[in-house]
Amino acid sequence: MSGRDEERSVVRALLDTHGETYAAEAGIRLRDTPQPLYRLLVLAHLLSARIKGSIAVASARALHEAGLRDPRRMAGADRQDRVDALGRGGYRRYDERTATQLGDAARLLNERWGGDLRRLRAEADGDVGELRRLLQEFPGIGPAGADIFLREVQHVWPEAAPYLDGKALQGARRLELPQDPERLLGLAGRARPAVLAAALVRAAIDRDVAADALNRAASE
Repeated sequence: MSGRDEERSVVRALLDTHGETYAAEAGIRLRDTPQPLYRLLVLAHLLSARIKGSIAVASARALHEAGLRDPRRMAGADRQDRVDALGRGGYRRYDERTATQLGDAARLLNERWGGDLRRLRAEADGDVGELRRLLQEFPGIGPAGADIFLREVQHVWPEAAPYLDGKALQGARRLELPQDPERLLGLAGRARPAVLAAALVRAAIDRDVAADALNRAASE
């Protein structure tokens, strides 16, 4: 088996077992419409904290189940309601601060972009660097949170694709794969860039994910 064939086998094994976006895991049917885009922003906020991804995903689901699924409801909710929803998701370490930030971010989105992240996208006018900068104007969204959002949203905002940031490339290194995004996409076949990015991030943050993919590829 050639080196490229081996790399393709590793990517295939990774995607077969961990090829799911974080948005899909959180129950977000991502479309270029206001509510799913907002739910993705909230998920990116939660995932960017130093907390387990599974807890962030569960907390995003809990906020949705509590009815806090759009910026108007999030901004209008009592702060304690946000704290309680985060707690039901297991997001307790940063719940007080995060509850405040979610309210402030929702108010900013409502006031500046009419509650619609597509208007933020239009303001960036196809410039991904500007898009990343604008996302960081939201309280609680730093560079990591902006990267998470862009990795996931590239499926519906194609100007952001391929978005394989440093965290995704860290996963590629752990899997002994190329560091060039175009080469990685070539190895992934028909897999969407957002799915590949999420799988590589999982390999970056969890050694067991990387080891599993390497073992499966070796046994083919």
